[in-house]
Amino acid sequence: MFFGGLVAAQQVGKTAIALPALSADLGLDLRSGGWVMAVFGLLGLFASMPAGALVARLGDRSLQVAGLAAMALGSALGSQAHSLQALLATRVLEGAGFLLFAVAGASVLQRLSKPQDRNTVFAIWSCYMPAGMALALATGAALDGWRGYWELNALLCAAAAAVLWFGVRGAQTPAAPAPWRQTARDALAVAGARGPLLLALVFALYALQFYAMLSFLPTLLMQRMQVSAADAGLLSAVAVGSNVIGNLAAGALLRRGAQRWVLIALASAAMGTSAVGAFALGLPAPWVFALCVLFSMAGGLLPASTIGGAAQLVPSPALIAVAVGLLMQGSYLGQVIGPSLFGSVVQAAGWPAASIPVALAALGAIAAAFALRRSFAHEAARG
Repeated sequence: MFFGGLVAAQQVGKTAIALPALSADLGLDLRSGGWVMAVFGLLGLFASMPAGALVARLGDRSLQVAGLAAMALGSALGSQAHSLQALLATRVLEGAGFLLFAVAGASVLQRLSKPQDRNTVFAIWSCYMPAGMALALATGAALDGWRGYWELNALLCAAAAAVLWFGVRGAQTPAAPAPWRQTARDALAVAGARGPLLLALVFALYALQFYAMLSFLPTLLMQRMQVSAADAGLLSAVAVGSNVIGNLAAGALLRRGAQRWVLIALASAAMGTSAVGAFALGLPAPWVFALCVLFSMAGGLLPASTIGGAAQLVPSPALIAVAVGLLMQGSYLGQVIGPSLFGSVVQAAGWPAASIPVALAALGAIAAAFALRRSFAHEAARG
């Protein structure tokens, strides 16, 4: 299953390293490049909650496989795109597939894992995104042309779908699915609950910062450090991959009784501070890169805290996919706004101005973390 996550995450990370080649081939500027990355989340912005309800109704494994198949088709069609509009359309298809895969994944893990192991399981699972993005950044620039990379990813998605279908056992559909009307009522109840809504807001602000800053990191490194595309990809992979350390650290800390809202607040504060230092202080390029690594590493505390937290804030396991769907909706909102906003700010005012939207998002996430204290009070009492 983790292999499927790595492959799925590569569909997110591949555009960042391919942006210079895409710009040369299709004539894109930074603003257009931001939309190429942001459009991946457009469908998820509106369909994450329905996708969670669909998983609750139809089952998790089959929809995970369908998601990987959609990503395979989107990547294959994207390799033949010769205009911005065509590429954007294929990215929407890939985004739909990723949405099904990610929302169903939490349900599969909740079903297959033991209660005492779930903090660790969700921490490891949350590593698939930074690990897959890092893999894409490290390998993408080494291939000859972005079209071949898209074709390779289509094959990988198809292979991951086969592995997941034959490798993940257990019931894949509910034994007695609730009526559609009941499923819709449950979804609306989760969407209106204070705790899940705050988690979705936190994840939106995290995604805005993470995808905005790290999507443009290869371009920043090539401009500031005068490195090649391949070297920029490797350095960016180190930065993005350091997020894994934060995810695993969050799992260990939660297992030892750390409070989720504290980890969220600390991660957000470190991300905001690192971003301001990287962009606004005019530091030498190696220091900028070091701050980007710190930004990513500290940010890793947040996904494990929020994804596992979503499972704690619903009254029944059947609603976990719905809660994760709401969380993903917040993530997609940040993915849509972040890269396009970041690209527009840099295009208009230069790299130093990029610290402003990231710092504001960090402050908002800290405020939301403090508001989550009451929602997670039961965990603090148990610890």
